Amino acid sequence: MEAESGEAALELCEQRLPELILSDWMMPGMSGIEFCKAFRGLSADSYSYFILLTSKSEKNDVAEGLDAGADDFLTKPVDGHELRARLTAGQRILEMQRELTLKNQVITETLDELQRLYDSLDSDLIEAKQLQQSLVRERAKAFDGGDLALMLRSSGHVGGDLVGFFPAAEGHLGLFSIDVSGHGISSALMTARLAGYLSATALDQNIALEKTETGYRSRPPAEAIRTLNEMVLDEMETEHYFTMILADIDLATGRVVIGQAGHPHPVIQRADGTLEQDGTGGFPVGLMAGVTFSQFEMQLSPGDRLLILSDGVTECPASEGEFLGEDGLEQLLPDLEQVTGEAFFEALIHRMTEISGLTEFPDDVSGLLFEFTGTNQEK
Repeated sequence: MEAESGEAALELCEQRLPELILSDWMMPGMSGIEFCKAFRGLSADSYSYFILLTSKSEKNDVAEGLDAGADDFLTKPVDGHELRARLTAGQRILEMQRELTLKNQVITETLDELQRLYDSLDSDLIEAKQLQQSLVRERAKAFDGGDLALMLRSSGHVGGDLVGFFPAAEGHLGLFSIDVSGHGISSALMTARLAGYLSATALDQNIALEKTETGYRSRPPAEAIRTLNEMVLDEMETEHYFTMILADIDLATGRVVIGQAGHPHPVIQRADGTLEQDGTGGFPVGLMAGVTFSQFEMQLSPGDRLLILSDGVTECPASEGEFLGEDGLEQLLPDLEQVTGEAFFEALIHRMTEISGLTEFPDDVSGLLFEFTGTNQEK
C-alpha cells in the first residue's frame, strides 16, 4: 500500500494494519515522526516494523526517531542492497515477534487453566480442612472427674495430626493423639481412616475397646496399638507411618495407663507446679510387622493435669536454628500454670509464635489437656 501523506497513511492503517512501514521523515503536513507516534497509538494486538527514511544522521535525530517508535533508519539516497537487507532484518524480527506472541498466548492460556485448577483445588482443600477439623467434634468437654480440652492446628490446609477421646468402661475415658508422617493431603486421608478405628460413636469398630456383657472397656493400650500396627500394614497401601499415644484414664482414681509408639512423652503438671515428662518412647506404627509395644502407668491426683502434645510443639523453631525441645517446654509451662481449658492452647500457640517469630508453624500442632479433679469433687 502507498500513501501520499501521513494523514492518508493513518486512514489506510486503520482499515488494515501493515506488518512493515517505510516512511519518509520529511512530508507535507504530518511529518514521519508524527506519523510514527500516531501509528504506534493505534490499538493492535500485532507488532509492525517501522523504518524511517531520512537524510538526518545526527545522534539527537536518531534518538528522536527511536523515542517516536521507529525500529530502523535508512539514509537517503537509499541503496537497494541495504534496503533489502533492512527489510529482511525486519522480517526476521516480525517472525520472532509472531512466534513470541503465540508462545505468550499459550503461556497465558496455560496460566489461566492453572489458576482455575488452583482455585478449584484451594476450594477443595478448604472444604477438606473443615471436614478434618470436624473429626474433633468437641474441643472441650467436662467429665465427672476432670475437664478435657483438645487442639488441632494444621500447618497447611490439612495435616497429619489427630486427637480425640472415647468413652471406655464405666468411669473410664480413652484418649488418643496421632501424628502421621508428613502433613499434606495423603496424611490427612490417613488420619480420617484412623479416626474410624478409634471412633467415639461406633464403639463396636473401636479397636481400643473390647465388648463386655454390660458394654465396653479399654483393651490394654499396647495390645490395641499392636493390632493397629498389623491392620495398617495389612490393609493400607501407604508409605506413611505414624506416632501415637493411647491412654485410658480412670476418672475416679486418676490412674492412667498409656501406650506410647514413638510419640513425644506425656507431661504431668502437678498441682504444686512440678513437671514430669516420662515414657517408654516406643516404635512408630506402620513401619514394621511383628513389633511389640509397651505401656506404662501414671498417677494423677486432684489438681494435676495431663498434657499430650505432638512433636509440632517440641520441634517449634527457636533461636539460632534450634527447636523448643522438651527442656524449652518445661521452661514454658510454668507461665501457663493458671491457664486452663481451651485458653491454655491459645496461650501455648501465642508463646510459640513469640519464640519462633512465626504465625504459621512448619509442622502440625495438636494436643490434649486433661485436668483431673477426681470424681464428685468440687471443681
